[in-house]
Amino acid sequence: MCGIAGHFSAKPLSPATPEILETQLRSIVHRGPDGMGQFVLAESGVALGHTRLAINDLEGGCQPLHAVDERYVLTTNGEFYDFKRHRSTLMAEGDRFLTKSDSEIAIGLYRKFGLDFTDHLRGEFAFALYDRVEDELLLIRDRFGVRPLFYWLSPDRSTIVYGSEVKSVVAHPDVPTRLDPKAALHQLMQTIAPGMSAFENIVSLDPGHFLRIRKRNGSLEILKHRYWDFDFPLEADRPTTFDEQEHVERIRDELIRAIVLRLEADVPVGCYLSGGIDSCCILGLATGAMQSPTKAYTISFDDDSYDEAPIAREMAESMNADQEVIHLKAEDLYGENYIKTVWHAERTFYNTLGVAKNLMSKRVWDSGYRCVITGEGADELFAGYPALKRDMFLHGLSHESDAVRSEYQAALERTNSLFKGAILAENERNHPAWDALCGFTPSWIQPWMDTLDLARPLLSDDLQHELQGYDPFEEIALRIDKEMLDGRHPLDKAQYTWSKCQLEGQILNWGGDRVDMANSMESRPAFLDHHLAAAAVQVPPSLRIKGNTEKHILREAVRGVLPDVLYRREKFAFMAPPAHTDASKRAKVEELIGEFLSNATVTDAGICSPERVDRFLSEYRADTDATSLVRKDTLLNHLLTLHILHRQFVQKK
Repeated sequence: MCGIAGHFSAKPLSPATPEILETQLRSIVHRGPDGMGQFVLAESGVALGHTRLAINDLEGGCQPLHAVDERYVLTTNGEFYDFKRHRSTLMAEGDRFLTKSDSEIAIGLYRKFGLDFTDHLRGEFAFALYDRVEDELLLIRDRFGVRPLFYWLSPDRSTIVYGSEVKSVVAHPDVPTRLDPKAALHQLMQTIAPGMSAFENIVSLDPGHFLRIRKRNGSLEILKHRYWDFDFPLEADRPTTFDEQEHVERIRDELIRAIVLRLEADVPVGCYLSGGIDSCCILGLATGAMQSPTKAYTISFDDDSYDEAPIAREMAESMNADQEVIHLKAEDLYGENYIKTVWHAERTFYNTLGVAKNLMSKRVWDSGYRCVITGEGADELFAGYPALKRDMFLHGLSHESDAVRSEYQAALERTNSLFKGAILAENERNHPAWDALCGFTPSWIQPWMDTLDLARPLLSDDLQHELQGYDPFEEIALRIDKEMLDGRHPLDKAQYTWSKCQLEGQILNWGGDRVDMANSMESRPAFLDHHLAAAAVQVPPSLRIKGNTEKHILREAVRGVLPDVLYRREKFAFMAPPAHTDASKRAKVEELIGEFLSNATVTDAGICSPERVDRFLSEYRADTDATSLVRKDTLLNHLLTLHILHRQFVQKK
């Protein structure tokens, strides 16, 4: 795990390029405190930089990496798994390596397969590969977007500046820093459109894509190519009969293989452990693979309604794990920790779970570990979220009677009442662009329609005018490939659209890489292994959600390592207690309001109307309705973090 940054130009670079590149790298030194390296050919317009977190080949894996013949230069962030097998095969065919690093296989595979080498890369990665003979640059991001990669293209299209985080892009003196008005509206309502960052003209490279960048007549020719997608089969092609046990065994085999590969490292590997089946089965299977107790890290909240630590403790005890529990209160989740988490996330968040995970990754580092396996992705692959379950009941159970579907849905609403307003909308909403895209409006996006109704009126008069007629929900729909949805089952459509928006833009951001790497700690989400994903999309919808049970196929695949209470437990959203849930949190959030939502601060940012923000805050303080407060809590977090972003990035540049 590391950080990358650089620039590539059709024109010669400034003599100050090494200093500029060093500034870019120092902005993300938290991603790689173990070393810093550069490759600069100023006359050729090439500058590649790298900050290193040593996980494999601790002594010899410094980057940039060079091919034996010096044709290729590589800087990479992330991990390639199964690299020893690839190294052996390539060496048998005559290739040679200069290090023992997993990263170096990218050079050998590219030499052998050309652009098809992406088919052979397994892992979580974002990297830059420069070909000195062709004088071209490849920027590549992993299939689900576990590792971030941003870029900015100069107005004359002569120069591209890229980096693992936005802060490394805007550290370049030519890159302007302004919050994007459209992105601001998206963030206030929760959901950024695919490819959108919080900053104007800075793009997030789509997961499963690469850029091929070549020089043509004083400018850059940039070709964007999709090499992989989360591709569900057409409903007409699914077998009408199937053997459930075959699917159970395939999922089990692929999950075990994904975990075993992610245990490969030259440093100890631990596990995150919550009270859900995802992280619990990771711990159980990892323990079996290592045949020894595993280090496990658990968050505990000071609110029993949100605290999963007791269940996690039961799992840890059943596996004889060495468990560390991080107890978090209001003073931990707000204040300076909240502000630092915004700086690392580089986007707004609706819940302080990201702050909690930031603090947990710090505990991992402080305890001597720098690598953990995590459970992100299981809900995306096996339909674990309540919103996906609702869509299955509403649109995917045509064979069931209305009475049965109503019974299922009533149980769903009852068990998820705590999260109404953030996870589930209390009233069904529809949007024409989404109805056209999916044939229905997915339940996961409906709560944010309610939030937009609150958020849009808060914009300043200037932004109201600038964004007049702009529909953020239509924008998101337009960025999703309809061909990947046509002919698919309703549950497949809900899972695909969620993954394109919420997984990459939220869960893997302020709930994953960005808060883990804030403390130089590498997280490895085993469920987001593309071989496991290929098996998961073949699982019939009726085995992903069977009757009233979500993630049925996963439960059966890992039943042997789960305590009975976990095997039978319904999905419970992992969230931190919102600010309205107790007086101490209300007091701490009021301190942030006083600093970042004062009239002067809001006026200076120019995003919202200070008068209308004041009115919203008054309504929030007076509100007593649980669902309304959940929604207002999410909007309050977005308001705070948006104005923190303005101070951290716009004012300070």
